[in-house]
Amino acid sequence: MISLRYWRAALVAAGLGLALPGFGGEAALVVADPVLEARVLKLSEHLRCLVCQNQSIAESQAELALDLRSQVREQLAAGKSDDEVVEFMVARYGDFVLYKPPVKMATLLLWAGPALLLVAGLGWLGWRLASRRREQPAELSAAEHARAEALLAGRDKEGES
Repeated sequence: MISLRYWRAALVAAGLGLALPGFGGEAALVVADPVLEARVLKLSEHLRCLVCQNQSIAESQAELALDLRSQVREQLAAGKSDDEVVEFMVARYGDFVLYKPPVKMATLLLWAGPALLLVAGLGWLGWRLASRRREQPAELSAAEHARAEALLAGRDKEGES
């Protein structure tokens, strides 16, 4: 009979065997040229991962980010300039692929949106506070006042059955 210890070791080994290729998936693509790799890394830091959206393709381990880094590496190795590679990526994926998209009509809401939301929120808050100051507290009649006194004193005669 095979011991539980053997099964645990086998499961751990199988898990590592499945996980390890994911860590080195790009290792075969890395070129031995350190200057080229430095350019790839620098340029990859300015391009957004379209899957993660809050990471650059240099940081992301998503499959698309690996493909985009590979495309950047291939184009730089082919002699294209950084600007040409960025233009290619923008033409293919749109301005969203840039961490700092240019200010133009298509991206105006992206740039002005946070400021507009802040101004709108502050305006609503100011309006709400001003309207609360104008409100007068409701005046209680003598009967309502006596009922409130009775409730506070714990002598609610009306509510008793």
